[in-house]
Parts: sequence; structure tokens; C-alpha cells
Amino acid sequence: MITIKNLHKSFGENEILKGIDVHISKGETTIIIGPSGSGKTTLLRCMNLLEIPNKGTIKVGNNELVFGGNKVPTDKEMLVLRKNTGMVFQGFYLFPHMTVVANIMEALTTVLKQPKKIAHDKALNLLEKVGLLEKSQSYPHELSGGQQQRVAIARAMAIEPSVLLFDEPTSALDPELAAEVLKVMKNLSLEGMTMVVVTHNMNFARDVGDNIIFMDNGLIIDNGTPSQILNNTTNMRIKQFLNLVND
Repeated sequence: MITIKNLHKSFGENEILKGIDVHISKGETTIIIGPSGSGKTTLLRCMNLLEIPNKGTIKVGNNELVFGGNKVPTDKEMLVLRKNTGMVFQGFYLFPHMTVVANIMEALTTVLKQPKKIAHDKALNLLEKVGLLEKSQSYPHELSGGQQQRVAIARAMAIEPSVLLFDEPTSALDPELAAEVLKVMKNLSLEGMTMVVVTHNMNFARDVGDNIIFMDNGLIIDNGTPSQILNNTTNMRIKQFLNLVND
């Protein structure tokens, strides 16, 4: 589903990603963990080209883009990759002046050029999927944080991406509201949606993750099953991190 090779990303003189190699299989939930500043979010943003890598290759499905040297993907090539990846952010980034259903319809009508009736019906189906059909005519400010994030998930799913990317989707929520969002994500995982999730929630990582990647200082230190990484790692850096987040 996703194959990344020798990926580098710098901001000025600050090298954030220092040669990342990773493979994410179709239908699996991959969890990325690690300390703040390790490059987790930058890696996620490179996967759907919110950040353009300086070097390396990204392949999503059959679409492979090469960066660095004289290789500069065209806007059309990058758009194809972006359409295959849906992104859910820490902040919800809903359009405040639009109803919930209009927020979800926006990409369908403006990007995919779908008729409004088809987009409207699809948006309602997605709202039902995330348990918010009754909120279709509400505005974002009328929703709780957990509800807004569930709308954001529905919006990301609207373009039928091959993979959903989540950047700490519950970090701004209290535990009760976070549980609403994590339940939706767990159901998507059970349905076979390919997902990549940056999170500090080790319980979610343990319960839902098929594979866990540990990053530190711009590198992948280790990856494996939740049992291998969270319960049986022999890597002292990972042990140190887990001791801190589990306190």
C-alpha cells in the first residue's frame, strides 16, 4: 500500500527526516510513536505531500513519486497521490461558516466534481457511519470537540482514499471525548481501512495497531508488532520512552 525509501526532509539547516524506509501493508493499522520532535508528524505530512520531501521515494498503491536531484513530480502527479490519502489533524479544521454536511460535501463537489445530490447523500452516509447523522445541519461551534473530530474523519473518508492518516487525533480532547473518536477509528480498522496513526495513546496502539514504528531524532529506531515494541523490546531508548508515557 505505502512504500517509502530513503526519505529526507529538512527545514533550512534543520534535518528532520534522515533517511526513512518503511512499508505499510494494505488493510493494516500502523502506529507511529516516539518523543516530541522525532519527526513523526513530518513523516505523516510527507505521506500526503503537505510537506514536500527533499529526497527519496513515496509509493502509494501504484503511484510512485521520486524526489531529489532533477526529479520534480508534476502538480498532476502529486494531486493523484493526495487523492489517495485522507488526513485527520490534531485541530479539526472544519469550515466554521458551513454546516456539518456541507463540510463533508466540499471536497466531493469542488475536487471530485460530483453532483450536489450525490455528494449530499454520500455525506449523510458518512455521518451515519461516525454516529452523527442527527448533527448534519449543525455548525462546528455547536459540536463538542469529539464530535468535530468525528466529522473531520468523515470528511477525510469522503474522497474514498486508499489510506487514512491521523496526526494525534485525540491530543486536544479529554478522555471521554477521545474515547468517542478512538471507537470510530477502531471500527474503521476492523473494517480493513489502511490507517497510519501518530499517537501517544499506548492503549490504542496496543489494542488496534497491527504494526508499531518507533521514531527518534529523525530515524526509525525499531518497528514490529505491539507485543514486540510495547511489551518485549530490548531497546533501551524505547524502554525509557515507554516508562515515561506509562507513568
